Amino acid sequence: MVKETGRKVIATNRKARHNYAIIDTYEAGIALLGTEVKSLREGKASLVDAFATVDDGEIWLRALHIAEYGNGSWTNHAPRRNRKLLMHRREIDILIGKIRDGNLTLVPLSMYFSDGKVKVELALARGKQAHDKRHDIAQRTARREVEREVGRRVKGM
Repeated sequence: MVKETGRKVIATNRKARHNYAIIDTYEAGIALLGTEVKSLREGKASLVDAFATVDDGEIWLRALHIAEYGNGSWTNHAPRRNRKLLMHRREIDILIGKIRDGNLTLVPLSMYFSDGKVKVELALARGKQAHDKRHDIAQRTARREVEREVGRRVKGM
């Protein structure tokens, strides 16, 4: 059997960077069942509504949708069950402190295979207001126009 190496992205949460200001990112393992891993290898996961919570000193990933495995039988998993995230105690304690101090939340940014193991990239984030989103869009548009103009000048147009 050939061992997997590298990083293979399964799913990304594209709206997270639009709806939240990312403060810090963390990598966490995730406790899964066999049929969940097989379904993830087929790329059948969605992070759209997913979020993480802290309960009794443990971090749980909620509302993550992993589709049922097609060849599974009665051993198949529930698609939206709560899944435990695996992190070092020190990291969990730091996260708990930061979440309690400020108005912050844990949002999954992506899910991927790292050397054959499923990992989740978590972000410590603060929700953006509507005017913050408009400001980001205006900055992105201005940066794009500047790059376009520089490209024209280089080409001599």
